[in-house]
Amino acid sequence: MVKSQTFSCSACGASHSKWSGRCESCGGWNTIVEEAPLSAGPSKKSLGNKRGKGVPLFDLATQETPPPRAGSGLGELDRVLGGGLVAASAILVGGDPGIGKSTLLLQAAASFARAGLSCIYVSGEEASAQVRMRAQRLGLADAPVKLAAETNLRDILTTLDAEKPDLAIIDSIQTMWIDNIDSAPGSVSQVRASAHELVTFAKRSGTAIVLVGHVTKEGQIAGPRVVEHMVDTVLYFEGERGHQFRILRAVKNRFGPADEIGVFEMTGAGLAEVSNPSALFLSEREKPAAGSIVFSGIEGTRPVLTEIQALVAPSPLGTPRRTVVGLDAGRLSTTLAVLESRCGIPFAGLDVFLNVAGGMKVTEPAADLAVAAALLSAREDVALPPDTVVFGEISLSGALRPVGQTENRLKEAQKLGFTQAIAPARSKVGDKSTGLKVRQMTDLTTFVGEVFGAG
Repeated sequence: MVKSQTFSCSACGASHSKWSGRCESCGGWNTIVEEAPLSAGPSKKSLGNKRGKGVPLFDLATQETPPPRAGSGLGELDRVLGGGLVAASAILVGGDPGIGKSTLLLQAAASFARAGLSCIYVSGEEASAQVRMRAQRLGLADAPVKLAAETNLRDILTTLDAEKPDLAIIDSIQTMWIDNIDSAPGSVSQVRASAHELVTFAKRSGTAIVLVGHVTKEGQIAGPRVVEHMVDTVLYFEGERGHQFRILRAVKNRFGPADEIGVFEMTGAGLAEVSNPSALFLSEREKPAAGSIVFSGIEGTRPVLTEIQALVAPSPLGTPRRTVVGLDAGRLSTTLAVLESRCGIPFAGLDVFLNVAGGMKVTEPAADLAVAAALLSAREDVALPPDTVVFGEISLSGALRPVGQTENRLKEAQKLGFTQAIAPARSKVGDKSTGLKVRQMTDLTTFVGEVFGAG
């Protein structure tokens, strides 16, 4: 019987029937490697001779108690996890190199250990002495956390099976290797098999597993996407290395809301929680300046106020520059096109620079109106009143569309001392007796005429 061979690309994970020098899917050279076959399942003949046991079935109305959660004492981390750590859960944490993933997880392990959970921290990238040095620098040397420096997954699982911890942190999944798979650590087959073994161990033993994942230059977790499907929760640790703020964002969570964020500040003593991120993001905001607009956004269930800054200057180039940091460049292009087509305000021959202060990343369409206001403010050199927040979605026709959770956005703005808000018409503003004046606009032309006296 001829042995079947399977080849896969170590860069993108595409499967191939034979080896070749170049992957047809991603175009990478010398990335195709032979993949060890997974264990064969039962044959058709054996299935016919042996019947499996029945699977219990339940209806949708079956009542089950919610899974118990263990709090870490870090409010921002518990918020992102959906209220705390769930036993037997598998969590994948990704982020850029040097962003603070190991620091965050070491602090989390120490907090969980001090709360009464048994924790094991396994490092495949650093020696135990290096982890202890970081713990001493962070003031965590007295935390009852057990350390190990190992990459052989068979030895790690044997140790975890004997210790039976409540939480095990694997830093990182790309350094783990299984000795029965003939490929290098970090390859598609090694990462997939290692993740499968660790997730299976978590479900079988009740130990919560946290996996650290490297990211590619595009910002996605390296390795096969099947790893993100295996785990229960996927967290991304975001932030600019030049800023002190770090955002822990849940992009998938089977035990809580997705797109929830936790905000941390990088200090000399490690990561400090930020309980009121809106106040921190606006703390360095100076006196009113042209091109500076405060946007009231929603991240998960939390309203967050951020400053959107714009700069418009004459361009010496034939093709003006469009530089965006913290926002989608496609949304900027759309907003510029709507301003020129519907309002008659051209940006040809002008360089446009757009930035979200503090290293925050804004993805929701509700930022369209704030972006347009920042662009117009910079172009006309007119500053809006400092006590004004702006939010709303702009359609291609120039109409302003209402956005969700308007009342929460306004409450957060009022709590921080803002007295005016500009929002789309038909927005549910709630009780207007709170002292916050809301100006509702129907379309972008009306907004430009009333706020900037142009159009």
